[in-house]
Amino acid sequence: MASNMIENDIANHELSNVGIERINWAATDMPVLNSIKKRFDKEKPLKGITIAACLHVTTETANLMITLQSGGANVLLCASNPLSTQDDVAAALVKEYGISTFAIKGEDNDTYYKHIKSTLSSKPNITMDDGADLVSVIHNNPKEYSTSIVGGTEETTTGVIRLKALSGENKLIYPIIAVNEAATKHLFDNRYGTGQSTLDGITRATNILWSGRKVVIAGYGWCGRGIASRARGLGSNVIVTEVDPTRALEAIMDGFSVMPMEEASTIGDIFITATGGIKAIDTNHMINMKDGAIIANSGHFNVEINIPGLQDISSSSKVTRQYIEQFTVRDKKINLLAEGRLVNLAAAEGHPSSVMDMSFANQALCVEHIIKFSEKLSISVHDVPKEIDEEIGRLKLSTMGVSIDNLTQEQIKYLHSWTTGT
Repeated sequence: MASNMIENDIANHELSNVGIERINWAATDMPVLNSIKKRFDKEKPLKGITIAACLHVTTETANLMITLQSGGANVLLCASNPLSTQDDVAAALVKEYGISTFAIKGEDNDTYYKHIKSTLSSKPNITMDDGADLVSVIHNNPKEYSTSIVGGTEETTTGVIRLKALSGENKLIYPIIAVNEAATKHLFDNRYGTGQSTLDGITRATNILWSGRKVVIAGYGWCGRGIASRARGLGSNVIVTEVDPTRALEAIMDGFSVMPMEEASTIGDIFITATGGIKAIDTNHMINMKDGAIIANSGHFNVEINIPGLQDISSSSKVTRQYIEQFTVRDKKINLLAEGRLVNLAAAEGHPSSVMDMSFANQALCVEHIIKFSEKLSISVHDVPKEIDEEIGRLKLSTMGVSIDNLTQEQIKYLHSWTTGT
């Protein structure tokens, strides 16, 4: 058992035993990460490296932290969202594994940023982010926090958007690999993970029947696609709102109704945002909504719903059950879930372990890549190297007992030739 003397700020150390069992359960469905952990344990490719991670503190994240530690890294972890922490997992990481963890479910904004700064006090060499809040704090005070950093990774779409904006202004101060852009991440984690876990969170919070409901989904990126597919699978009538004409066209071709939010707001029963932007649902939309409408967010930040605006137009509000705040707007009841934060993590347990297996395998291998090639990486936002992406795909297929074909030399030659035709 690890020492309790490591730095930490968690809710309850006595929850450790429960957390250990849940971490172990998640590990049984993360075979790719487990295989990397075994290699890391032998080779110690991260020996002497300090990693500051700002991620959702869940059972799957715990397995990533343990994998990095097995590779020789000193790891410090804080939450990337005030409501996504699983307190028993935080306790297990501190008490059993000796990983400095700063995360309490429901922490206020000041505590949230205090925890981020606590992870940075170790002068990390690598940052690992989910939403780019860690990177944002570093870039707002680079002299204090960035002196030892050689690179970082970013887990989610929202964070990549922020980092590309930072890079576009020539203000990025170290290279970062956009893990979210890996095919083995966004095609599976964003689509299947978000699709299932979002509906899981809403179901746990409300106990609604999805069949026959009009479900309005704002955004048809990979997350929106997943949510739409799963809602339809449960019998919902799905409406998509979009600002991108190509994605809107794709939604139509996939068999969904597409219309502006102004129109959809008058007919929807459940509204789910997944845009990565702000005010996808605004006050004019909420005023239009039917009595009893349910609003949830599956994007990283709680700005996709105009919550201050909702508070302004409501005459009263009350908590009707855990994770539901009911606002009275012009004699109608509007139900906001999980304070407008990530509903899949705030009201449920986030993505299934088998999906996070690939996402966190990307994280682990990208950290190893940064350590190997830090001197060659330009200061910009990088894609995950293709060989890492493909290796994770191969490993995942292998763990599923699936084999695929290999090109023959003749086929390879044909695909690289311009001379062969009809």
